[in-house]
Amino acid sequence: MSGPSAALKPPADAVAPVRHPDAPAPGELLGSHYEQCFGCGIGQAHGLHLAARAGDGVTVTAEFTVRAAHQGAPGLAHGGVLASALDETLGSLNWLLRTIAVTGRLETEFVRPVPVGTLLYLEAEVTAVARRKIYSTATGRIGGPDGPVAVRADALFIEVKVDHFIDNGRPEEIQAAMSDPDQIRRARAFEVNP
Repeated sequence: MSGPSAALKPPADAVAPVRHPDAPAPGELLGSHYEQCFGCGIGQAHGLHLAARAGDGVTVTAEFTVRAAHQGAPGLAHGGVLASALDETLGSLNWLLRTIAVTGRLETEFVRPVPVGTLLYLEAEVTAVARRKIYSTATGRIGGPDGPVAVRADALFIEVKVDHFIDNGRPEEIQAAMSDPDQIRRARAFEVNP
């Protein structure tokens, strides 16, 4: 990839991201924002079960292990699953900004195959903010932080109000999430839509 497309390059008036004072502390596990989320949800049998941690500044790291249910070609991760892992990791960055945002654009580069059974280690950071637009980048490495690069992505997230989810989600799931007696889980279900 020769770099992100013009749509993913921050405008001249973009500013550096600022970590929200109430953001999770560096090293803190972010946890699942919604149990049924394919990326981080514990309620998805074939989901990624991606575990993200807050980093310094406006960065996160995440890990997931490619399982047999994630394959495309025999023994290799499906490209869409890898794109989902990148998207989930990039979406987790919005917790550090304390902003509700959705993916507007995601550009991926597949550098090398990722075998089933592999741990994929992901690092992501917000690079700029321009009004409602949040620009970010991520890299996935095989086996750990020093492993070979397997995937890369650049993304644009758009800040939205919670009404975005209420107006567009399936009513049964929206009502179930809003009726959850656990106030923290109820709020987190609508925090981010990677």
